[in-house]
Amino acid sequence: MQILSILARSKSALLSPDRNPLLRYVLKKTFYAQFCAGETAVEVKQVVKGIKSIGFSGVILGHAREVVLKKGEIVGNEASSSESSKADVDRWRQGTLDTLKMIEEGDEVALKFTGAGRQALHALQESLPPSKFLEEAIVEICELAKARQVRLLFDAEQHSLQAGIDAWTLDFQERYNQDTPGQALVYGTYQAYKCSTPTILAGHLSTALDKGFTLGVKLVRGAYLGSDPRHLFWSQKEETDEAYDDLAEALMRRTYSNLLRPVKGKENSGFPQVSLVLATHNLDTVMKAIDIRKAQLEKGEDRVPLTYAQLQGMADNVSCELVHAGKLDQALHASQPQSVEAPQVYKYLVWGTVGECLTYLLRRAQENKDTVTRTEESRLALRSEVGRRVFGA
Repeated sequence: MQILSILARSKSALLSPDRNPLLRYVLKKTFYAQFCAGETAVEVKQVVKGIKSIGFSGVILGHAREVVLKKGEIVGNEASSSESSKADVDRWRQGTLDTLKMIEEGDEVALKFTGAGRQALHALQESLPPSKFLEEAIVEICELAKARQVRLLFDAEQHSLQAGIDAWTLDFQERYNQDTPGQALVYGTYQAYKCSTPTILAGHLSTALDKGFTLGVKLVRGAYLGSDPRHLFWSQKEETDEAYDDLAEALMRRTYSNLLRPVKGKENSGFPQVSLVLATHNLDTVMKAIDIRKAQLEKGEDRVPLTYAQLQGMADNVSCELVHAGKLDQALHASQPQSVEAPQVYKYLVWGTVGECLTYLLRRAQENKDTVTRTEESRLALRSEVGRRVFGA
């Protein structure tokens, strides 16, 4: 992780994988190969085909280009008048359109508004609407996603930008999540490690109910511990886990809970339609969700559209267990397929040059230190067992 941190922050051409062929070769064969999809459409499609051949329901693909602010950094007004603004937006637009064309119906695209450049950053930081040029780009992306039947997952980002991101995402949810009740084209992302998330989510649920659209929710634990103020988060990891599980269950059951409480004055207004992505590496969380879904199926209760997602190269034990469990259930109940629900399991991965992917790789490593530790422990245990069997040690 220290190596990635140095490379991601360095301005030196020698330490830039996009300008140093030898460094690019080494990284592409190691870190990049494990976590990323490729640098070209041909490479990406080959990786996606391999993932689906294992039994995954689909992929969540994102273009790696993004901007990360330093702590306390403010983007000035000059960003909005920069001559390069339209070029930044156009690169983001084209990269996202290319991403949509690399995948198939039923897949999902993850995208970050910050990839559209510093004009977008300024607008988000000040909670301003997107520029006319950027709005046209977002509409073009949404229209292509709708035509290809690919869902759009707008990522959560740093706290200083999140209110703006939420406002933009809700606007496009209202525009594009009206057609079929319970089915969402546009999703927002909610970070369970933030103490404010239950209140914010409740507000968005209220807005969706009032305006008659399906709220698309991607629920994550969170990825910006290193760049956001610590007081925003639960003090203990266990609190984050409890918050995640509580919110996940409330959304699956379409009911409020002790943590997810309705907006004041709307306690009896009901619960809107939701469509849910549980993005988690936590096996306990996944098994709780599976048990809830099985109980709902047995009781004949309505179930919200639900997919599970894990990062490519991480938590493969969770992903593969879900895939295997689904296949096993289907085989055991082949004569009554309506009595089982095979989990919809997706792998999240990004594409782009090795240099573009460095920030993504670093953040994922920081976010998943416990996962990395468990992976290393598993490798050491496997090495020890091989040694014992080969050498009788």
